[in-house]
Amino acid sequence: MALQGKKLINNPEDVVTEFVEGLVETYPGLQYLDGFPQIKVVLRADVERGTYDKVAVISGGGSGHEPAHAGFVGPGMLTAAVSGDVFASPPVDSILAAIRAVTGPMGCLLIVKNYTGDRLNFGLAAEQAKSEGYKMEMVIVGDDCALPPPRGIAGRRGLAGTILVHKVAGAAADAGLSLADVAAEAKHASEVVGTMGVALSVCTLPGHVTSDRLGPKQMELGLGIHGEPGVAVVELQPVDVVVEHVLKQILSHETQYLPITRGSNAVLLINGLGATPIMELMIAARKAVPELQLVYGIAVDRVYTGTLMTSLDMAGLSITIMKSDESILKRLDAPTKAPAWPVGSEGNRPPAKFPVPVPPSPSMKEDEILAQPQELSKQGCILEAAIEASATEIINLKDSLNEWDSKVGDGDCGTTMYRGASAILEDMKIRYPLNDAAGTINEIGATIRRVMGGTSGILYDILCKAAYASLKQSATITANEWADALEASVAAVSKYGGASAGYRTMLDALIPASTVLKQRLEAGDDPVTAFVASSEAASAGAESTKQMQAKAGRSSYIAPDLLASIPDPGAMAAASWFRAAALAVKDKLHGSKS
Repeated sequence: MALQGKKLINNPEDVVTEFVEGLVETYPGLQYLDGFPQIKVVLRADVERGTYDKVAVISGGGSGHEPAHAGFVGPGMLTAAVSGDVFASPPVDSILAAIRAVTGPMGCLLIVKNYTGDRLNFGLAAEQAKSEGYKMEMVIVGDDCALPPPRGIAGRRGLAGTILVHKVAGAAADAGLSLADVAAEAKHASEVVGTMGVALSVCTLPGHVTSDRLGPKQMELGLGIHGEPGVAVVELQPVDVVVEHVLKQILSHETQYLPITRGSNAVLLINGLGATPIMELMIAARKAVPELQLVYGIAVDRVYTGTLMTSLDMAGLSITIMKSDESILKRLDAPTKAPAWPVGSEGNRPPAKFPVPVPPSPSMKEDEILAQPQELSKQGCILEAAIEASATEIINLKDSLNEWDSKVGDGDCGTTMYRGASAILEDMKIRYPLNDAAGTINEIGATIRRVMGGTSGILYDILCKAAYASLKQSATITANEWADALEASVAAVSKYGGASAGYRTMLDALIPASTVLKQRLEAGDDPVTAFVASSEAASAGAESTKQMQAKAGRSSYIAPDLLASIPDPGAMAAASWFRAAALAVKDKLHGSKS
């Protein structure tokens, strides 16, 4: 059953005018013409009617592609942008109103995406403006490379490459060039740019139902920015494969859409279509740059990554390539105050990688071999067994930890702990000086810091550092030194993490463990018996978190009734590895006596 699309809107009929109102409230350099609802025009606030002494550059089209086109109004880019209703070309009267509002004696250039409605309406407006005495030029942008060369009059669709043409034309106009020269630069830019889009979902128009045309494991190649069908619907592929396909299509020798050959220079635009996280766009950029350089022999002069021309809430991206030269780079690098233009992309590109600085005090001396000794002492064997048992227990607990965390946190506790435990098992084979308990704990901290990340990673690193500082003070390490180290670790985690007993964290397992271990040793208990008893206290403490209200971590944002009967994942993880270590030590010592 089709479902109504969820939108943060009021009346679907008012989305465009309310967007314009919000835009100009946000950016004081913008205004809009007082002609709602028929006339929806955003213009520069610093341009006075009839007296503007530079070429006016106007673009526009149907709404739903925000921030295009209104977000690119500003000094150095567009002088005005005309909006139609969602996916509908603006009427002639709106375009004429924009021309009259900003065009001075230098004339006006219209930049139009290649869609029939836009060509006709902007074209008619241009002819009317000419009859009123305005100097007019129009450049049509058709940068779509997804479809085969058209046989009819429709031509290639206008896509995100239009934004680069805006920038070239706007910078040329801002430099004071004549209308003919500005139009010539814009036309040249339009002839050396190509774009192709890939969609993971179709868009949902305000007030309409959400389409189910694309299945959960499908993607569409060449889908248009109005949701019009593309070249093919295929199975979802990794982004590296998608980028390879898109670049191959844009640079195809068969279609010859772009005059780019090996040895050429180019700029690259990775554009989000509305619902694509910036993380995914950057992953695509990371693939596209070396692909262009190494596979196609194209030098990449500039990279622009962001959400510039969308299709409402469509998930997906488009990739644009524009052949570059000194003239185009000069225009792209020219300053602009257009709010949606990506800042920080101008200038030559330095090497992407920079060496990691070497810490002044590594965990061990550089000339010291980080490896297991040839033969482990009795204490080294016990430590090895405890570490292996603890890490293995965490690995086995991964799914349960993730399940608990999905209900009370962000769902990745098990994955994070698994990553740390797996790395510990690997590093123990080659790095840990197991005959040196303090050094081994320090190296465990280094492993955790390297691979775990997040709050859990830093807290466990702090725990290890505090234990190391405590243990290294003693030449001989007995059960009492281990108890002191655990107490110091708990204190450090509480100090820097801000939690204490009853906060529903891993400390609710470690605090009772530390307390019981101290008490039992002071009472004269056998160290192994004391260790096992403290591990039971840790397990009981972790279980008690089911009745606690969270006061720290992500769980503190969740309603108490949703936490009931679900233990804290961090506490369960701590209790599990602690218990596994205790039982391993018991088995190693008591088992060897039997």
